[in-house]
Amino acid sequence: MIRGVKFVSIPVADQDRALAFYTDVLGFRLLTDQPFSGTQRWLELGIPGADTRIVLFRFGDKLQPGGQLNVTLWSDDVEATARELKAKGVEFVLEPKRMPYGTTSIFKDVDGNCLVLSSK
Repeated sequence: MIRGVKFVSIPVADQDRALAFYTDVLGFRLLTDQPFSGTQRWLELGIPGADTRIVLFRFGDKLQPGGQLNVTLWSDDVEATARELKAKGVEFVLEPKRMPYGTTSIFKDVDGNCLVLSSK
């Protein structure tokens, strides 16, 4: 029986730069930083209060950074979170918008990956 999502991998160009963004700007916690291969590390992050983990990984030609990801993060207050992230220099491509199903917005990480921020 499937019990949940263990982790979501996000393609990055530079693991150190991505790690700084996800920890310093988004507030994620570094859970694992260990060698994976001769060219990269296994960087696994946790979101405070959540079980799902994020892995910052370089996929080579298979999956390039800078596109639309099928990743949606949630917040109790999307507008306040967006203001906080903008103050830290995060670029939003869709400002928080109230919809019948909740509030949603889209922002970019340091590699140009687009992530959705939504109400729960």
